Amino acid sequence: MYLKKFEHKTDIFFDLDHTLWDFEKNSALAFEQVLDEMKLPFTIEAFLEHYVDINANYWDRYSLNQVSQAELRIGRIRDTFELLEYTTSTERMLEVGDKYLHYLPNHNYLFDGAVEILEYLHEKYRLHIITNGFDQVQARKIKNSGIDGFFQTVTNSELAGVKKPDAKIFAYALQLAKVGVEDTVMIGDNLLADIEGAQNVGMDVIYYNEHRKPVPLTLPQVNTLLDIKSLL
Repeated sequence: MYLKKFEHKTDIFFDLDHTLWDFEKNSALAFEQVLDEMKLPFTIEAFLEHYVDINANYWDRYSLNQVSQAELRIGRIRDTFELLEYTTSTERMLEVGDKYLHYLPNHNYLFDGAVEILEYLHEKYRLHIITNGFDQVQARKIKNSGIDGFFQTVTNSELAGVKKPDAKIFAYALQLAKVGVEDTVMIGDNLLADIEGAQNVGMDVIYYNEHRKPVPLTLPQVNTLLDIKSLL
């Protein structure tokens, strides 16, 4: 683990999904509701076996402006249904997606240590969020999971008009927080969107490497959220 402690920082920026908010667990619970309510002819396990990778790929492409928000929302459902060999109308696929986004913020599991590390950091720093998620959905996630009181500002890609890793969303967040880049640290799980994006504007970073991916030892990283205490 990277052990050098950050000094003279005032503001910490967090990613939300996959960093604080347990996206995979909450997403599975939301889809379980949708499949049951709409009486779709496959199990949640069969659905997720295809959907998880398809969704991750769409989000990567969305971050790089290769697909639109509308294409992401329909495409990830359509491509999953194709692999399940299930045929239905576009309207019904959109209904699946809409119901999913409606139910998603109702499930609010956080990663182990999330509240404890936020309480620890909140006493020492001003905390913020930068997320690529949809405005209303992300706002409900933050509020419903009970962590909204920790954050001074929340920047999302809809408000900023661009997505991580674009430098403009980080500049927007820094301006909103009224802080200089030299006083900040960005914490996130995505090497491109969170880590490279933040580094490209001069922010220091901590990579939340939950799955212990091989990365340079010189990259500040933690495997659990509570490990952040050793760096901040």
